[in-house]
Amino acid sequence: MNHTIVLVKPALLKSLQNLQSVSTVVVLRRKVRFLRNRILRTSVSRKSPIRKNQFLISKQFLSGELEQIQQSRTIERAGYYLSRLQKSLTSVKTAAINDLNLRRWKEYDEVLTDSLWILKKRDSSGGHSAWYWGNFIPQIPRQLMLRYTKKGEWILDPFAGSGTTLLECIRLGRNGLGIELSPSVAKRAQSALHSIPPHANSTVEIDVGDSTKMDFSKPLKRRGTDSAQLVILHPPYHDIIRFSKRRTDLSNAGSTRHFLELLGKVVDNSLKVLDRGRFLALVIGDKYNKREWIPLGFLAMNEVMKRDCILKSIVVKNFDQTTGKRKQGALWRYRALAGGFYVFKHEYIFIFQKK
Repeated sequence: MNHTIVLVKPALLKSLQNLQSVSTVVVLRRKVRFLRNRILRTSVSRKSPIRKNQFLISKQFLSGELEQIQQSRTIERAGYYLSRLQKSLTSVKTAAINDLNLRRWKEYDEVLTDSLWILKKRDSSGGHSAWYWGNFIPQIPRQLMLRYTKKGEWILDPFAGSGTTLLECIRLGRNGLGIELSPSVAKRAQSALHSIPPHANSTVEIDVGDSTKMDFSKPLKRRGTDSAQLVILHPPYHDIIRFSKRRTDLSNAGSTRHFLELLGKVVDNSLKVLDRGRFLALVIGDKYNKREWIPLGFLAMNEVMKRDCILKSIVVKNFDQTTGKRKQGALWRYRALAGGFYVFKHEYIFIFQKK
């Protein structure tokens, strides 16, 4: 959210109610302008606790709503905007899958709704680091949790890696279970989780296991739940990075077909514990092989669509190059010009809903 201010709710509601009784647009505009200017002068900083009759509100949101009222050409239209603003201050309207108050939807500047995500910098706050080769940026699970979960709900991450998803669970007050194939990676990720202050209402843990074979209901039940409300899958992009020597490691799949078969097993196991109507997100990119572009993302998308899911969205996110590739930018440009291809700098986030 953008900058917030503390206001006395009864006083603000009374001011808005008084505006409802104004009979001319000219007088209404003058009164609204006075109220808006007074709010704009309100200090953003707050040190003392919020009292019972006070509340937090986005300064930009409230100013924008008042400006819309002020610019109304008829008293009827102004009255409509006034009623809408009063309703946003006195009632909450949320969807079944998140905590966003739709009556004050303009306040959620942080939440993305477009299908192209340009994220220039990796979030390194809150315990996040880039020690694990192949992890994704924290903004991805954060966006997915804000859109598709409520506080206290469960997120399953079958490819936990360095624990990026689980760290965001702690920061947002969600519960998270991560499954990691490598014991050493899981141990280091668990240390990272313990390095940040725990959320009072959040349970976050990593289990070592093989997500192609695991019955996820068992570790979930040990944590007191029968199901998950969101699944986030960030598998290896086939063999671009070899993460281990294990046969069931997706990065060791002998062919694209074998990779998709292993991914399908993880999806099957995940859907068994995902509540109906809830969401599964698949984060994956494409690859080159023998001078041929392999559309791994869309092949993986089709693999999920064979299951009991519907495709809700395809998000394209800009891909930050590896350090090695970034230092060889000129070389890759030459290779692209000589080889007749384009250097891909994006990955996909496929959003599915379980039927």
